[in-house]
Amino acid sequence: MTDENVDLEVRLEEQEAFEPPESFVEQANVSDEGIYEEFEENWPECWERAADMLDWDEEYDNVLVDDDAPFYEWFTGGQLNASENCLDRHVEGGRGDSVAIEWEGELGETRTYTYEELLEEVDEFAATLRGLGVEEDDVVTLYMPMIPELPIAMLACARLGAPHSVVFAGFSADALATRMNSADSEYLVTCDGYYRRGDALDHIEKANEGLEGVDHEVSDVVVVDRLGDELAHSLADNQHDYDELVADHAGESVEPISRDAEDMLFLMYTSGTTGKPKGVKHTTGGYLSYAAWTSHAVLDIEPEDTYWCSADIGWITGHSYIVYGPLALGTTSVMYEGTPDYPEKDRMWELVEKNDVDIFYTAPTAIRAFMKWGTEYPQQHDLSSLRLLGTVGEPINPRAWKWYYKHIGNEECPIVDTWWQTETGGMMITTLPGIGTMKPGSAGPPLPGIDGRIVDVDGNQVESGNAGYLTVNRPWPGMLRTLYQNDDRFIEEYWSEYSDPDSDEWVYFPEDGAKIDDDGYITVLGRVDDVINVSGHRLGTMEIESAIVGVEGVAEAAVVGGDHEVKGEAVYVYAITEDGYDEGDELEERVVEGVLESIGPIAKPEEIIFTPELPKTRSGKIMRRLLEDIASGNELGNTSTLRNPEIVDDIAAQVEND
Repeated sequence: MTDENVDLEVRLEEQEAFEPPESFVEQANVSDEGIYEEFEENWPECWERAADMLDWDEEYDNVLVDDDAPFYEWFTGGQLNASENCLDRHVEGGRGDSVAIEWEGELGETRTYTYEELLEEVDEFAATLRGLGVEEDDVVTLYMPMIPELPIAMLACARLGAPHSVVFAGFSADALATRMNSADSEYLVTCDGYYRRGDALDHIEKANEGLEGVDHEVSDVVVVDRLGDELAHSLADNQHDYDELVADHAGESVEPISRDAEDMLFLMYTSGTTGKPKGVKHTTGGYLSYAAWTSHAVLDIEPEDTYWCSADIGWITGHSYIVYGPLALGTTSVMYEGTPDYPEKDRMWELVEKNDVDIFYTAPTAIRAFMKWGTEYPQQHDLSSLRLLGTVGEPINPRAWKWYYKHIGNEECPIVDTWWQTETGGMMITTLPGIGTMKPGSAGPPLPGIDGRIVDVDGNQVESGNAGYLTVNRPWPGMLRTLYQNDDRFIEEYWSEYSDPDSDEWVYFPEDGAKIDDDGYITVLGRVDDVINVSGHRLGTMEIESAIVGVEGVAEAAVVGGDHEVKGEAVYVYAITEDGYDEGDELEERVVEGVLESIGPIAKPEEIIFTPELPKTRSGKIMRRLLEDIASGNELGNTSTLRNPEIVDDIAAQVEND
């Protein structure tokens, strides 16, 4: 390393704040810092700015209706169609030849869809679904990997006014069945299989197994043939080949159904602390306008850009920032089927160079992996097309932030470190890249119009420099409306902790801890509930524990998140065996198998520790905090409240010896 490079590393290490380059500010979509005051003084009418980014069939009467809080309603009286806003209006506006989706397959295949071509595909599949009997308000489940037919199916459902429920392809058969049962979904769109690290994976077998667990009749299943001759498979009587069905509707068009702003656009299931996934309901007007506005203001997306979010569409990030936000703005959205290190560890940078990507949005998990692999991989490629970088899914530590800034952005790209959730629909806390100073490790201030505060256990705001609980004190357009068919749980999960219904003060509690500095910048510290954030994916501990206790030979289990160099958090299992069963490799393998079958590979335990007891309070509650300390190698906290404090040292010694 040259002296110049050493000096640069030292400077970066010491620097605590970074300003956006003037060249970026000059072209930024939002560069007037007065926007914060403008939104504050003109709230909630300020959100008309988001609604104005869409085309409405019927103009809305009210920006916000809050007379039945916390069941807030946005843009009431307005009518629109999400598919039309993502496709038709761009084609009619003369941009039909512009590229909408640039798909990169794992094996090097590519597919390019212009807006006109994507509209044709969506029209034909919407006609196909309509031909199968799909009607307005029918929930259609989509169980597919990162292939173009997934966003096509999403937009086809939206065109028909049929909410979609996307299930991450990596989830298990049981997870699919659980979600179809919860949503009362009678239609499934899936595929025969897909590629991962060059291997062909059988997906249809898992889908069929899941269908066996659905407790109502499934009318029709549409199967995309992704693998061709790689996987021979047969279809049941109610299963149809995607290409054959669509061919029967070639050239057909479907008039987009005009939906009320508050009509459901999609369901997205997310982990809950009770072990039962929560069906988050997002609506058409508020969600779409918020996804479009944040894509415009935070990601700085212009129609002429090539934009790449490396998330999976099976998660909310892919919904908001691969499909709906970017396509509503008429940009080119890159989709990638594969993994970051196949066939080589420079795969991501190869694609950035090949596609002249302007904006790159990825997870801290991936950035930590890039760091571990080394700078030689990005250095092999020309990354000068990049204008903006972003992170999503979990907090990013300052070291990873600075590595990303230097080695990927060449110190010329602002970084937006974004905090938000499945439930929020879009970004909530981050800097606006054309305005805000960036502080590595700190997400930034709440976005304009977002009333984010850090409070203590009594709900009082903490002083700067102190930690507390993150709360949101006003509604926002992209917010979830309720949990599907469970209004009581919606209130209990999100609004009960700090709200005072008698005074109409409803406070949203996302169950994250955070601290705030003198400039109002918020650093998110992580979950305060029993949810583990693995590579930005939220997994309920109770859901994992239920799978483990279901394994013959396991009497009791506690699951916690522990620090992991690449994943951020990993799943650590502490288990008590039943009498007569040996704790050994065989039982450990069956525990892993039970987790994989019930939830999927994303929840695979990093380590399984068998112990005769679990640390419990005198009331019988498992002290997971201590188990987290052991998993992360931290100094153990106070054990005085335990009825069996000696077990903590025994477990710690066992882990250390292993």
